[in-house]
Amino acid sequence: MMWMRQMMEASFLTALLLGSTAFVTGCSQKAGPAGDQAATQAEPAAVETVVDDHSGWWCAEHGVPEEECTLCSSEAAERAQAKGDWCEEHDRAESQCFICHPELEAKFAARYEAKYGKKPPAPKK
Repeated sequence: MMWMRQMMEASFLTALLLGSTAFVTGCSQKAGPAGDQAATQAEPAAVETVVDDHSGWWCAEHGVPEEECTLCSSEAAERAQAKGDWCEEHDRAESQCFICHPELEAKFAARYEAKYGKKPPAPKK
């Protein structure tokens, strides 16, 4: 009798597990024409918008670490100018002037990738 009770409990638990799995995952098949219509009217995937409030480590707008961004931080700009690291033509640190030195963008991107394990958002040109 004990084994019969254990079998019933195991069957009940299996049914419960399968039922809850079906409930959580849902049905992947479409239900006729209405299902096809719903699939074609699905909303497009949301586009990730990067909002740079200058509170994080990375300046998404300019593609450099926030504390080093000479376009956003007057202190960083003053430090760069004091060291002679300044691009007069583009009014930013020479070491951050992606216009004159496009190869520098990859250098900063590598720092972002090392920290976050993914490519940084593209800076505005």
